[in-house]
Amino acid sequence: MSRSTGGEQPGQTLVVKVQDALRARIADGSHKPGDRLPSEAQLTREFGVSRTVVREAIAALRSDGLVEPRQGAGVFVLEPPAPQPLPFGNLDLARVSSLIEMLELRTAVEGDAAGFAALRRSPAQEEAIVEAFGRLGRLAASGQPTSDADFAFHLAIAEAANNPRFSEFLRLLGQTLIPRRAVTDGDEPQITLDYARILEAEHEAIVAAIQDGNETAARDAMRRHLKNSQARYREHLRAVRR
Repeated sequence: MSRSTGGEQPGQTLVVKVQDALRARIADGSHKPGDRLPSEAQLTREFGVSRTVVREAIAALRSDGLVEPRQGAGVFVLEPPAPQPLPFGNLDLARVSSLIEMLELRTAVEGDAAGFAALRRSPAQEEAIVEAFGRLGRLAASGQPTSDADFAFHLAIAEAANNPRFSEFLRLLGQTLIPRRAVTDGDEPQITLDYARILEAEHEAIVAAIQDGNETAARDAMRRHLKNSQARYREHLRAVRR
């Protein structure tokens, strides 16, 4: 007596086989929008399965918006559904509104990430935060680009929260997380020494609170840093438009 593998029941495997075959035919144009699919009886014979399997496969395609059963007429192929926009796909960080929206969202998310990092970090994760902070400071002091290092610093904190959704969120945003390039048409500006000192002080306050295990202070320091960033970018964009 054979057994199914991977936790699938034989009937479920057959349903997937039929629906995948029909899905492929729709994708390659063998069954075009407006076409009627073969009847249940034809599909049953073609795939050597029961009518129940065929019905479940059709139901799966229907739930995906690929086909539509019509009473007394059969099952018809629909126009493919419009692709859903990717999350944050309409961001334009050269616009004040998008920039501030993103910084406000980051303030909420990363504030809690820093608080959790203060409580949950491992020694290795704490070391990664400190190393990222040190690298960021060295690059800023030497006048080199800091966006990548800044991203790595925030990502290290998100990972130390030990909830994978925080780091997934930051990776989803990618380099839009640090919008310095966006507000200067892609060329990262060289930050001034005074600005580097401000960033270092704000980042250092976050690191110190996390190392102290102070959830409230870590959350407040991260939120303060990102709210200050909002104010700085507002002023920068106002200056560019003058």
